Amino acid sequence: MPSQITRQITRHVLTIPARGPKPARKVHYRRCGSGPALLMVHQSPRSSAEYAELMREWGAHFTCIAPDTPGFGQSDPLPGNPEIGDFADAIMEFADALGIAPCPAYGFHSGGIILVTAIKRRPQAFRCLAVGGYAIWTPEEMRIFGESYLPEFVPQPYGEHLAWIWNRILEQSWVFPWFDTREEARLPIAHADVAQVSQTVSEMLDAGEHYRAGYGAVLRAPRDIPPAGKDVPPCLISAYDGDPLQAHIDRLGEMPASWSARKVATPKEHQDASLAFLQEHGGDAPCGALPEDADEGWLHLDDGLIHWKGKRGGRLQLHAPARELADPGEGALAIDVPGHGQSSDFADMRAAVKAAADALGAQGIDWPAPPPGDPEALYPDMTPDRFGLYLQRAWQTARAEAFFEPWYEANATHAVPLSPEAIATPAVHARALARVRAGDAARRWHDTLAQIQGET
Repeated sequence: MPSQITRQITRHVLTIPARGPKPARKVHYRRCGSGPALLMVHQSPRSSAEYAELMREWGAHFTCIAPDTPGFGQSDPLPGNPEIGDFADAIMEFADALGIAPCPAYGFHSGGIILVTAIKRRPQAFRCLAVGGYAIWTPEEMRIFGESYLPEFVPQPYGEHLAWIWNRILEQSWVFPWFDTREEARLPIAHADVAQVSQTVSEMLDAGEHYRAGYGAVLRAPRDIPPAGKDVPPCLISAYDGDPLQAHIDRLGEMPASWSARKVATPKEHQDASLAFLQEHGGDAPCGALPEDADEGWLHLDDGLIHWKGKRGGRLQLHAPARELADPGEGALAIDVPGHGQSSDFADMRAAVKAAADALGAQGIDWPAPPPGDPEALYPDMTPDRFGLYLQRAWQTARAEAFFEPWYEANATHAVPLSPEAIATPAVHARALARVRAGDAARRWHDTLAQIQGET
């Protein structure tokens, strides 16, 4: 076991260079812990954020490295209509760029399918593999999924898509697949966990229409594991009670001698079995420093992380409340202010901004003025609720902003010229998501800016 255990999760961006017809693409990844490198691939339509708790636990034994797969989280999508092999190649390109191959790897559901595809294509890139649930669909199941599982996700002018996404994520723990409302499709793990649902909704909103590419490639993937005589690194496949893929353990058939599969009772039992397997076969070479881009990243301050872009040493640009980082101009810097976008929240926002400016060597700070209006009305409650109504509040607020200033004064006196760009659905969608991500930090940032304005 490593002599020192690091449980802080850090976040990084690495650009994979263009190769032939493949364009350069940005990969966002999380890192936690110390010891040998462990590659962790999330399920669709999630992001590496789903592994945060597990990374802190397994970080006692491994340097856990969890990328957002292409098109999910903060990673760029793959071009065209990628298939499962393209996602497997993308994961191996990422591991090569980090310099961690060969390494142990863990994947849950679709993350496991990506990794099994990768280990078939290039077994020498892995030491071992642990998988949570591996789908072996029948032809009839494939037909049903192909028809209904992945509808288009296109933002609608009046926010109808937000009602759909809330219920789709909520009810996927009630029935499987999510659209099958027959009694036979009920799951024993039904819940209405607002925090869990809102987190998954947020990740699917990040992916947007790209969720169909990643998810679709997994659903279309050939359901074959390496043949029994194949010389491949060892693998453990396990699934717990309530996992809809537990029954698929019986469909795996004959496997390579170093592969095994088992049914377990609980998620904890699955995780413990996976960890023990990875420790047994994962090697002990420590993971060193990992590469990352020089013009974007996350600063690790005492109370959290600040997302930044631009040129260190430039002038720091700050955005208004309930907005997010915009790409800075040449020679400038920009951050997601505390509690907004991809930055952590901080109790003392002003101090966090100044600490970020110091860490980035900024030549000065451009503090914006707070927007006009009563802050009690400007920032409606964005706390996730059982019915997903916070999403509709965000949408209606973002749409009203294109008509009035302040947005809540719906009258001729406060009308603003209608701009096609401001009322366009993608623009409303971006403003609504910025409000959802900011939550109550938007009001506190307004108050911080008002205080600074009063001092000057």
